[in-house]
Amino acid sequence: MERKPKTLVEATREYGDADKALAEVADSRWKDSIVCPHCGAASPMFLKTRRIWKCSTCRKQFSIKAGTVMEDSPIGLDKWLPAIWMIANNRNGVSSWELSRALGVTQKTAWFMLHRIRLAMQDGKRGGKLNGEVEIDETFIGGKARNMHADAKRKKLEGKRGGAVGKVGVQGILKRGGNIRVNVINDTRFESLIPNVEENVEKGAHIYTDELQTYFCLQADYAHDVINHTEMYVNGQIHLNSLENFWSLLKRGLGGTYVSVEPFHLFRYVDEQAFRYNHRKDENGNVISDYERFKAALSQIVGRRLTYKELTGKEAETSAEEAF
Repeated sequence: MERKPKTLVEATREYGDADKALAEVADSRWKDSIVCPHCGAASPMFLKTRRIWKCSTCRKQFSIKAGTVMEDSPIGLDKWLPAIWMIANNRNGVSSWELSRALGVTQKTAWFMLHRIRLAMQDGKRGGKLNGEVEIDETFIGGKARNMHADAKRKKLEGKRGGAVGKVGVQGILKRGGNIRVNVINDTRFESLIPNVEENVEKGAHIYTDELQTYFCLQADYAHDVINHTEMYVNGQIHLNSLENFWSLLKRGLGGTYVSVEPFHLFRYVDEQAFRYNHRKDENGNVISDYERFKAALSQIVGRRLTYKELTGKEAETSAEEAF
C-alpha cells in the first residue's frame, strides 16, 4: 500500500510533484472512473503533456479544477493542496498573511484561496439529524464595548448599554460525543432558534439548554433539561460543557488568528471550525489523522464555486444596479 503523507512537510514534498498532486485530487474526485464535468460521459482521453482531459462525446477539454472551488485559478495544485492541508489541520486556523508567506503568494490571493477552501469545508447536515443527548446554546461574537473607540462605540450601541448589542450571535447544536451544527443568528427569538433545532435534532432526543425561555416550547417533542447558569454550571449530566469547549476553540481562532472578522463573513469561519471539530474522530471513535482530515476536505471541493465578486459582495451590488 502506498504510504501517504503524515505531516505538512511530507505533504508539501509529495504534492510538489505535479503528477502525484493530480492523482490525489483525481482520487478524491472520481472514486470509480473519470467522467466529463460538461456532459457526464465516461472515460475521456487524458492529454499527458498538458495534464488535462478531452471528452470523446462533447469534444470539450477540462482540467482537474473544472467544477471545483479551484476553477479558473492560476495557482497550481502544489500550492492549493498544502493550503487545504494547513487550514484543515490547524486547530486555530491559519491567517491569510501566514498562508501568503508559506506559499509565496500575495495576501489577497491567500485570502481568496482560504475562503474558497472554507466553502468546501461546509458540511451541512453531515450524518443526518442529531439524536441521543444534544446540547444547545448560543454565543455572541464581537468586541467588548469598553475596548471600542468612542466613535465606534457610539455607532454600535446608539445609547444602549453593552451586553450583546453590536455583536453577532451563533447558535450551536452539539451531540455529545458526536457532531456539531452551527448557525449565525440575528437574535434569540423563537423564529431564529427553534427552526434550527427542529431541522437538526430528531424528535424524542434528550436536549440540554440554559435557562433561555425560548427553548421551553420544545418540551412537547423532546426530553428537555435546563441548567441555570446563575446558580451552577454542572448538575450531574445536565450541563453545556461540550459546547463551551467548542465556543472556546472558535473564539480562540477568531480572536487569536483572524483578529478581525466582518459579520458578513462570520458564517464561513464558523463552518471552518465546525469542520475540524466534526472530523476529529471517525464513526468508531478513532482519532482521525491529518491526512484523513485533509482528504475529507478535498473530497468536498466538487460542485462548489465562489467568485471574488460574490465573496466581496460586489456581485450583489452589480445585480442591484442592473435591476435599477
